[in-house]
Amino acid sequence: MIRKPPSKKDSAPATLRVLSCNILAGGSVKRYREYVTHSWKHVLPTGKRANLDGLAGILGDFDLVALQEADFGSLRSGFLNQTEYLAESAGFPYWSHQPNRKVAKVAASSNGLLSRLKPEEVLDYPLPGRIRGRGVLWARYGKGEHSLVVLVAHLSLGPQARAHQLGYITELLEGHPNALLIGDLNTPIESPELRSLFARTSLQPPERPPMTFPSWAPNRAIDHILASSTLKVDELRTLPHLVSDHLPIAATIHLPEQLQLADQ
Repeated sequence: MIRKPPSKKDSAPATLRVLSCNILAGGSVKRYREYVTHSWKHVLPTGKRANLDGLAGILGDFDLVALQEADFGSLRSGFLNQTEYLAESAGFPYWSHQPNRKVAKVAASSNGLLSRLKPEEVLDYPLPGRIRGRGVLWARYGKGEHSLVVLVAHLSLGPQARAHQLGYITELLEGHPNALLIGDLNTPIESPELRSLFARTSLQPPERPPMTFPSWAPNRAIDHILASSTLKVDELRTLPHLVSDHLPIAATIHLPEQLQLADQ
């Protein structure tokens, strides 16, 4: 966790503006065939910093930004920690990243969290799976029962692996009545594994989850901002395609008055 001194005293907000982005290591895909015809772009840094600069231009409107597939320093990113770069570029005083999977010096994927509020605690949990390399970044704002827990995750493609991972996440949510699960969950709201999550936790399914994938013609809602019943989600929406093959998903979260999130 890196901290830069805030310019003024933090105060507890009534709402949090939240954004989730699978950033594909700063790459951009505009049609399916580009996965093949532009495959060289996925292992070289060409154009990625400019893409990140464009993304940083919109991040300033948010209080919490969850990143998935952020490169933490390899060939494809020009050996740049992309979470740190976006935090610096968009003026976030706090940032954390969770390295997940590294492929030699070519690729190094991570989850990331950019924050305008100071987290009380940040933890890194590996997720279960036959193929290692998935994880959940866990952050707590405030103390005790009046705290907010935020989990950032990028789940597996297979339903059985996702079910195990969401079962593990269910355990991480125990004892935390105010919670957000954010990220590329790779599954729609109506899937059996998410129905099980909702049955076992206080997280609530959104009524109209926006389509996020593929970014150029979205027809699947697989990126999510899920909130516990104590929180009210408003303005759940996607943002225009700037980077990646997923659309960013944004929400305004209304917080209970008893939450104590500010620096003490």
